[in-house]
Amino acid sequence: EVQLVESGGGLVQAGESLRLSCVASGFAFENYAIGWFRQAPGKEREGVSCISIKNGNIWDIYSVRGRFTISSDNDKNTVYLQMNSLKPEDTAVYSCAAGDAHCSFWVQGYGDYWGQGTQVTVSS
Repeated sequence: EVQLVESGGGLVQAGESLRLSCVASGFAFENYAIGWFRQAPGKEREGVSCISIKNGNIWDIYSVRGRFTISSDNDKNTVYLQMNSLKPEDTAVYSCAAGDAHCSFWVQGYGDYWGQGTQVTVSS
């Protein structure tokens, strides 16, 4: 059974940090890329960051550059999203998804497999 399980969300104050985890199972992790997406109430889902497990390439969006860092522990089939200097506008449900190894799925906004999401709330 394919599973992507996120954890690490919570309620923090602006300027604080959180680390999200995405644990994958049931598919060939090393052949995929894992992307983080977020969706705030009333807004469309947007890709935040993506890492290719196959070649290590990383992509992210400008609004999180320098604050969020994506990484992977391939021995644990886990991808992390370290989020520093959080802002209220980062408040959203964060989900991870698996797709093609070049992160094209992340650019286009879809994935082969999805997790259930974890809530991140940043208070001002």
